[in-house]
Amino acid sequence: MALPNDAPRVPLWRQLQAVARLVQGVRDGRSLSQQLDGVEPTLRPGAQALSFAALRWLGRAQALRSLLVRRVPAPLADALLCTSLALAQDGAMYEPFTLVDQTVEAAKRDHAMRAHAGLLNACLRRFLREREALTGAAMADAVARWNHPLWWIERLQRDHPAHWQGILEAAQHAAPMDLRVNPRRTSVADYLAQLERAGIEACSMGGMAIRLRQPRPVRDLPGFLDGLVSVQSAAAQRAAPLLLDNMSERAPRVLDACAAPGGKTAHLLERVPEAAVTALEIDAHRAARIGENLSRLGLQADVRVADAAAVETWWKGEPYDAILLDAPCSASGIVSRHPDVRWLRRASDIAQLAAQQDRLLAALWPLLKPGGNLLYCTCSVFVEEGRNRIQSFLAHNSGAASMPSPGHLLPVPAEAQAGVDDNRHREDGFYYALLHKPVA
Repeated sequence: MALPNDAPRVPLWRQLQAVARLVQGVRDGRSLSQQLDGVEPTLRPGAQALSFAALRWLGRAQALRSLLVRRVPAPLADALLCTSLALAQDGAMYEPFTLVDQTVEAAKRDHAMRAHAGLLNACLRRFLREREALTGAAMADAVARWNHPLWWIERLQRDHPAHWQGILEAAQHAAPMDLRVNPRRTSVADYLAQLERAGIEACSMGGMAIRLRQPRPVRDLPGFLDGLVSVQSAAAQRAAPLLLDNMSERAPRVLDACAAPGGKTAHLLERVPEAAVTALEIDAHRAARIGENLSRLGLQADVRVADAAAVETWWKGEPYDAILLDAPCSASGIVSRHPDVRWLRRASDIAQLAAQQDRLLAALWPLLKPGGNLLYCTCSVFVEEGRNRIQSFLAHNSGAASMPSPGHLLPVPAEAQAGVDDNRHREDGFYYALLHKPVA
């Protein structure tokens, strides 16, 4: 994994200090994206790239650390040691001795880790000398082999017995960068031509989706600030057409129930410009992002800060022709984009999230007009947040009908795509179920 081309050239030891704090923050339960907002701007690009790599290999790194030391060092020093061991799993990033030297330098230059510099030096040099034997011993542990918590691995084995290994392998690869073309401003063919003129390799993914061969800062994308394209995964781009295609209403009333950051809200309006869209978001800061994204695209929606399930606090009594419920979930299908998720989630979270998903389905179904459709989706690969929720809902709502829809979309491992472009075939994990309310 290479650092971004636009990453400021700062000493590696400084980046390692920042990454160690980010890794420790994740261990303490803080999301990586929130932490990165507080990182010094000159350090942020490199720290993000390195922290992504460190978190992808953290399971193996922690197993190796356990073999190297009898007593776990103080938390920050341990985070630095595990960061270095994790980054050493990708030999293309740095020369091993450079990584060791800069890790020790990072410890020496930080008052909270200075006393552990000698221990880190000894551990890392022993790892370089005995790498093959230590790695072999560590790989006997499932968490080290798959770099996910054991409960996560076991749940995937139950949910997807034929694909669990591929799902875990896919999470170790950086996710591709997908764009959604705004048909109100340009076409897929025209925008691909613009990218080619800008020297950016890309391909069509079908519909309005384009995939870049390599991720780029949005400022490098032609016409991004003018609303020609948005960043949205190809899997997420299935929502709007699933919900709106074949609708008879020319100007439907649509509810986007959990809308931030607004990608699906915008796609709904790009697809059916005449739609009257209400976008709900319980968090005021995230709700503001919906407005910002719509403004860039020249679109308008009724954006409200509200708990979608607390219908009495926001609904004005007029039913909707279509409802999109992109429900809060484990995010287990987008771990390649958010490698901290695997370490932040707990096994007990899944039942709590399932209860929240049930609450939202039950609250929103009465708001749908007879003849209307509700699309339930999650960016999860866990059956408990997908098929099980819909089966439970249908069992308690005899008037609801399940329509043809994709169900679970599983990530495709790069290794399974022998002989083809890996980047072209990677997908996020999603679940989609389209529910119809018949006319009485």
